[in-house]
Amino acid sequence: MNAGPAHPNSDERRTVRVSKYLSKHLRHQPDRIGITLDEGGWVEIDELMRAAAEHGFRFTRAELDHVVAANDKRRFAIDGTRIRANQGHTVGVDLGLPPAEPPEYLYHGTVARSLDAIRSEGLRPMTRHDVHLSPDRETATCVGARRGRPVVLSLHAGAMHRAGHVFRVSANGVWLTASVPPRYIRFPGHRDT
Repeated sequence: MNAGPAHPNSDERRTVRVSKYLSKHLRHQPDRIGITLDEGGWVEIDELMRAAAEHGFRFTRAELDHVVAANDKRRFAIDGTRIRANQGHTVGVDLGLPPAEPPEYLYHGTVARSLDAIRSEGLRPMTRHDVHLSPDRETATCVGARRGRPVVLSLHAGAMHRAGHVFRVSANGVWLTASVPPRYIRFPGHRDT
């Protein structure tokens, strides 16, 4: 007997809801619920939970800890009594990440409709502070798939670094840089001569 397609159980759905709520307010709209991130993006956990409850979204400390520990992308970090998003902010924060030497190649997941703009302008941070790059094709494929059929671009990060471009790596392994000029991007179908 076929059990049919698998559906997330209510615990998984709840975990996703809490994770999305945290992302929205720790990366993009802290003022929406009346919290203030410090210069490094941190907020006291008690303050976050109190503000969330006052705005109709209650969660327990156990749910918060589970989201932080179980998130496959390690989006959040806890330091003592504080929490922050590891990267992806559209609000002004300084994550305090030191410059780092990247691997020779990094990857970026996108979709076909973005390729013309990327060919002419390169990769830009858009509403974020930095361009997000993946250490492997598999991760970049997952990132691109969030917007449709993924296209993975290879980026010559080593050459960029040698030319003076600064890279940083977040606590969850996402590589960050201000922009990627088109000359460092290898598009699908590109063949070396």
